Amino acid sequence: MPEVIEKYFTQLPSQVGHYAVPKSVGSKAAPVADLSRLSPQVRQFVEQSILLCAPDRVHICDGSETEYRSLLALLQQQGTIVPLPKYDNCWLARTNPADVARVESRTFMCTERREESIPTPRAGVAGSLGNWIAPAGYDQAIKERFPGCMKGRTMYVVPFSMGPVGSPLAKVGVEITDSAYVVASMRIMTRMGAAVLDVLQEDDSDFIKCLHSVGTPATGKVDVASWPCDPERTIILHKPAANEIVSYGSGYGGNSLLGKKCFALRIGSTIAKREGWLAEHMLILGITNPDGEKRYIAAAFPSACGKTNLAMMTPTLPGYKVECVGDDIAWMKFDASGQLRAINPENGFFGVAPGTSDETNPNAMKTIFKDTIFTNVASTSDGGVFWEGMEASLAADVKITDWQGRPWEMGVTRTPAAHPNSRFCSPAAQCPIIDAAWEDPEGVPISAILFGGRRPAGVPLVYEATSWASGVFVGAAMRSEATAAAEHRGKMIMHDPFAMRPFFGYNFGHYLKHWLTMEQRAEKAGGVAPKIFHVNWFRKDAQGKFMWPGFGENCRVLEWILRRVNDEECYRETAIGRIPSSGALNVDGLTQKVNLEELFSLPKDFWLQEVQDIATYFDNQVGVDLPPQVAHELATLKQRVAQL
Repeated sequence: MPEVIEKYFTQLPSQVGHYAVPKSVGSKAAPVADLSRLSPQVRQFVEQSILLCAPDRVHICDGSETEYRSLLALLQQQGTIVPLPKYDNCWLARTNPADVARVESRTFMCTERREESIPTPRAGVAGSLGNWIAPAGYDQAIKERFPGCMKGRTMYVVPFSMGPVGSPLAKVGVEITDSAYVVASMRIMTRMGAAVLDVLQEDDSDFIKCLHSVGTPATGKVDVASWPCDPERTIILHKPAANEIVSYGSGYGGNSLLGKKCFALRIGSTIAKREGWLAEHMLILGITNPDGEKRYIAAAFPSACGKTNLAMMTPTLPGYKVECVGDDIAWMKFDASGQLRAINPENGFFGVAPGTSDETNPNAMKTIFKDTIFTNVASTSDGGVFWEGMEASLAADVKITDWQGRPWEMGVTRTPAAHPNSRFCSPAAQCPIIDAAWEDPEGVPISAILFGGRRPAGVPLVYEATSWASGVFVGAAMRSEATAAAEHRGKMIMHDPFAMRPFFGYNFGHYLKHWLTMEQRAEKAGGVAPKIFHVNWFRKDAQGKFMWPGFGENCRVLEWILRRVNDEECYRETAIGRIPSSGALNVDGLTQKVNLEELFSLPKDFWLQEVQDIATYFDNQVGVDLPPQVAHELATLKQRVAQL
């Protein structure tokens, strides 16, 4: 824990080792809980957190079904969740309207030197590749928020594993929180409970320390009793050198489920750099062709850009099968033979609900109506849920209540029924197309890496990078329309390198250098780094209509990618990379007429501006930290685009 905590400790009281906890979660009875069964490191973390946060009760989570049912009963009693009787063990939570998304502006990395965390932007330019906080500021932020923050509440100790318990690619953490909603969600999203405590007890191994509190406003008044939070003072802190995450003030998603973005990406990427692997904001899918040949693909898209839809795709091409390994995060490492292998470190899906439907993602819809916690979606009078995209399945006589508990009428009410960033939190094992190897402790072999985003103009449906270095450049130059997953507004095109802009755990320039070394790691072990591609399902025509049907039809793009993985000569060179040669993209049976010439066109004016925007971004945001290889790729692209 930070030194600031120790500064405010008094001598450990004798009763700490036998701290009072309820017989069942939420019970007022207080028998003895034996902290001595915790490993020494975990016990020290818990004891220090008790003294800092001053909870009334402590509960060490075992991950059992009995415990989960008790948590749900407590949350229902508190008014945090309501049952959804239309489904099997499904629940709806409504948050404080001020606590609905990741708060990137209040998320910080703490290192001794600023340049360890973030690049130095050009003078007079606001940096957008993360926020740095000095150790003194880190300590001060904790001092101002955490002392006594859990008075009157239960402190939950949540041991969890990112990745299958015992996998050589897995990492473990302990989250301390005062939110039963967080505990219930962590049970879905991670491998949580007694098995992880056993792993920690065996060798007293290192773990990621995660301290979280929903907080209490400085006024002492909680605005929404069913969803306590302190939005004015919310802060999310990471200290990579100590393998530590501290989060205060928000109960929502990535701000509070600390195994997700905070651990799996921000802290995870710093561990990956030290140990020589990659922690990435990527889905993982397996695709089998009609001949029975199976390949695995990892793909990085910004939040709400179709990651879950692609990960659970129903292919339209006969004989093709897609299976899901994960929809959001990939941990990837080259094995002893130089094959890149990946695991999904998560145990569940925390997907964006609006836009998910039987038409867009039938497999997701088959996954989420059992054992699921929905957050900030609308509810229906027949005991179900509703969000934008579900209109076709809504019965005429059903009444809708929006995400804030207000009556909502289709075609009349001007505000959305569900918050644009509303979510479903569902066990991954329930997915009907979950891959048989999704929990393989060695990971699945990755044959191709995709980058992509929402680009309404200029960017073709698919192109292949000509080398590993050019692929790293493609990832570094990614841009996409802003989404509702964070606090941004509008449809501006934002730079989002590697779909990791909000999640880098260290200096982006150093991150690029790390990626560039991966090719040598593969070759040194006798392997070959995967091919890299860029995809864009979202290009629009002059009338503002999508030019490509997307969803299940995207398997046609994957088919071409698989052919290129097998080194088929089915491409032609362009200024930006390799695109399908004439007739190489299978469009037989497409129900929507597609203008392939326009879809793959490279307007010179657009690309001249694109190159300039990328150059300005690199110059303003990365500066001297930009690796020479990436600068060379940009210069080469500029030369080629000038000849369009």
